[in-house]
Amino acid sequence: MRVLFDNLHYFVDGFRVTVLLFLLSAVASLVGGTVLAMMRVSPVPVFRAAGTLYVTVVRNTPLTLVFLFFVFAYPLLEIVELSYFAAAVVALSVYTSAFICEVVRSGINTVPVGQAEAARALGLGFSQSLGLVILPQAVRAVAPPMISTLIALLKNTTIAAGFSVAEAGAIRQILSERGENQLLVLTFVALGFIVLVLVLTLVQRALEKRWSRAR
Repeated sequence: MRVLFDNLHYFVDGFRVTVLLFLLSAVASLVGGTVLAMMRVSPVPVFRAAGTLYVTVVRNTPLTLVFLFFVFAYPLLEIVELSYFAAAVVALSVYTSAFICEVVRSGINTVPVGQAEAARALGLGFSQSLGLVILPQAVRAVAPPMISTLIALLKNTTIAAGFSVAEAGAIRQILSERGENQLLVLTFVALGFIVLVLVLTLVQRALEKRWSRAR
């Protein structure tokens, strides 16, 4: 426990950055993934093709390469200057959006066709039917895989440590320079992630319980 208490500020700062990185990336991924899912089920062929292309390319690209692009290649375009932290948020959001898209799309496919037909009979357009009728039901159906995707995002934040972002994944390197026992350091870092994953699991169970009562 000496390793933990003597270096507590490193652990606190590291996990604070990890949580912030996760929250920002999660919000951006949920929004981006939902938009992509709407494109993939859109009646407009161009939107469907664009959504499919994005998901196919990004899902089959290693996350490290996505980081490399936004940290080293993107600045050469001289569009908007990004800090290392901002580049990490963008990279994680771009990557995770493709997986969120497929989760949301699978939820949309579980909604009975009659729901969409009833919405059209009431005079609702495609976007209105999707936003007011289909998506709310789809999200309830995909809570477990959605949380699993967010848990994967949480663990993926450790890659940011290799790109000058001082989050939890960088704690080992920092404390190795101080001569601390690396096995103990990694054990405490792993325990920190386990706690965060348990929090997400509790959120999932709470949502499932609440939505099951709503039904």
